[in-house]
Amino acid sequence: MTAKPDHEQARPGVLDKIRANPTGRLALKISIATLGAIVVAIGIVLIPFPGPGWAIVIAGLAIWAVEFAWARHLLEFTKKHVLAWTHWIARQSWPVKALVGLVCFVFVSAIVYFSVKLSFGVDLIQETEDYLN
Repeated sequence: MTAKPDHEQARPGVLDKIRANPTGRLALKISIATLGAIVVAIGIVLIPFPGPGWAIVIAGLAIWAVEFAWARHLLEFTKKHVLAWTHWIARQSWPVKALVGLVCFVFVSAIVYFSVKLSFGVDLIQETEDYLN
């Protein structure tokens, strides 16, 4: 028999009390699934725009991880790879960091440009040229 981690040996929490009842367990699963889906959907909508789109998606995944094992595994996978990427970038020389930053800037700029053009019909490049002339 394996020992439970310290956080599982503590006294039962609110979620454990809810899970103790079959109706509560189902209501909790539905609530967590719905809340997580709403947060993930908002994050996905925000991904193309500057800001915390991916962070919101990961927050939704963390909500799902409260109740679903597959989400816990995916969240751990994501944390591991984001940490590996962060460490890799930290080990690089300044020119490589600058190049990665430039590529990210161009990518985000293109996403913003096409998002605004497709959503609002505004050509930001043309608007900028008109403003400067």
